[in-house]
Amino acid sequence: MKAPRLSGLSLRTRLVAAYALVFILSMAAVLMVSYLLLASYLRSTLPAESVDPILGRLAGKYVLALIGTALIATSLGWLAARRLLAPIHAITNAARLASGEALDERLQLDGPQDELRELGDTFDAMLDRFQESIETQRRFIANASHELRSPLTAIRTEVDVTLSDPDATVEELREMGERVLEGGDHLDELLASLMVLARSQRGLLAKQPTDLATVASIALEDARPAAAKARVGLDVRVGAAPVVGDPVLLRRVIANLLDNAVRYNERDGQVTLDVATDGTRATVRVTNTGILIPPDQIDRLRQPFERLGRHGNGSGLGLSIVQAVAEAHDGTVRLRARPEGGLDVTVALPAAAGVVVPTARREEASPTAAAGEPAPQAPDGAARDRR
Repeated sequence: MKAPRLSGLSLRTRLVAAYALVFILSMAAVLMVSYLLLASYLRSTLPAESVDPILGRLAGKYVLALIGTALIATSLGWLAARRLLAPIHAITNAARLASGEALDERLQLDGPQDELRELGDTFDAMLDRFQESIETQRRFIANASHELRSPLTAIRTEVDVTLSDPDATVEELREMGERVLEGGDHLDELLASLMVLARSQRGLLAKQPTDLATVASIALEDARPAAAKARVGLDVRVGAAPVVGDPVLLRRVIANLLDNAVRYNERDGQVTLDVATDGTRATVRVTNTGILIPPDQIDRLRQPFERLGRHGNGSGLGLSIVQAVAEAHDGTVRLRARPEGGLDVTVALPAAAGVVVPTARREEASPTAAAGEPAPQAPDGAARDRR
């Protein structure tokens, strides 16, 4: 036979029922033992005809005592349960109040450092993380909306100005079309970056052995035309650095670092790429010349769309993607402002010792390398390429 279920009752009622039941059973056992001891004693000391009336009255008094103590125990149990469950009610109310418009509610429970106090502190910490996540999401949405609106506004302005001129020439119409195409390319780049950021933030769905030297060589090949156009020199030192991860995302990390290093550089500047293995860590380090960056503001570059006043037509998501991909691979990103100007970025990932790295293949055609320079090959050891 199954025990009767009490799932339909409140937790407070179940606690009181359990407390009262234990108390009543304990009290009944004590009274029963007392009754039997007294009955044995009375039968040994009093005449038989006198014992039964005495035991009858005693049994009645014991029953009344049991009923009275049961009522007292139930009342005290109800009060104790209310006090005991007060922190849980506070947590429930705080959870109901927590919404997108009221994220600053906290329990801040006092009292002894017991399990309920620990539960309340844990709930407050969860609300802190939830509030930070919501605020970060709001900032990201606001910034993304602004970044998406800017090229759309520019496109609309170009079209309106050109079409409002009835005497617009073919050259002016062609110039308008080129600017619209430029704005469309910027939108396409921004949306692609947002998709990569979302993909990296949801974690890795598949991992495979990858050599950072191979993906670095591919990313370097893609970066050469932009570097040649900006008259930025490339100083490359690439050594074998096997890891386990997503090769497409890892290639995007190095490509973003090189793109930022070239884009936010000075004319006749320099970019250094260094790929190596340092003990248990595989590292990618990219440094570049450029404007001075305040050291106390350097961590702001990890935030989406943050450029710290640096001029450039990028999406502003480069380092955010680098940070997200590194964290998805259990890695770290270190940013350092160079005293002479520019940025020093180091990405460190867990090295994969003793794994066989397959030969990397390009998934799309890359731009042709700068004239007179051969495409870089994936090195087996340290290689150096200067421009």
